[in-house]
Amino acid sequence: MNKRIAFFDFDGTITTKDTLLEFIRYDKGAPLFWLGFLLSAPWILAYKLKVISNQKGKERVLSFFFKNRPLDDFQASCDRFSSEMLPGLLRPKALDELKKLKELGAEIVIVSASPSNWIRKWADSIGASLIATHLSVTTKKGRTVLTGSIEGANCHGREKVRRIQLNHQLDEYTEIYAYGDSSGDRPMLALGKIAFYKPFR
Repeated sequence: MNKRIAFFDFDGTITTKDTLLEFIRYDKGAPLFWLGFLLSAPWILAYKLKVISNQKGKERVLSFFFKNRPLDDFQASCDRFSSEMLPGLLRPKALDELKKLKELGAEIVIVSASPSNWIRKWADSIGASLIATHLSVTTKKGRTVLTGSIEGANCHGREKVRRIQLNHQLDEYTEIYAYGDSSGDRPMLALGKIAFYKPFR
């Protein structure tokens, strides 16, 4: 009997847009969204020019928008975003592929550089497991708050492969599928015996 597993990038592969940006716009509103990116422009440019890492660039944005935000308040907003906005960002062809693989008995794993906070609820709803970036928290005045940093490494590029191999014994599977849409997904795509690049466009 074939044992199947499928790894899906989330942003741009299953969704039509980058959900980190969409969540910030949803949570903060358009004026603060644009102000934040204007003030963060030097760091974003430095990332684009490869002067700083993907993680450092992302942490500057996260810190500007969410540092010291109480985790419970942040998570409540993430849950609302997942219910109200995320369904409209999902690609129908990706949903069809997920359904087909589930019917074949494949294990579905969502692998994302975005924080897990607004993806997990949806992933649970389709019976998928989730590997994603985790946001760092600390305690201030008795409340758990976001630090603005990422816990460990950003789940991007080779980190996706490291996390997959940490959580799954790939030699146990006869069929390995991988789906992605960017250069950051190429290491993960190389794991797949059956790999698809930008398959749902």
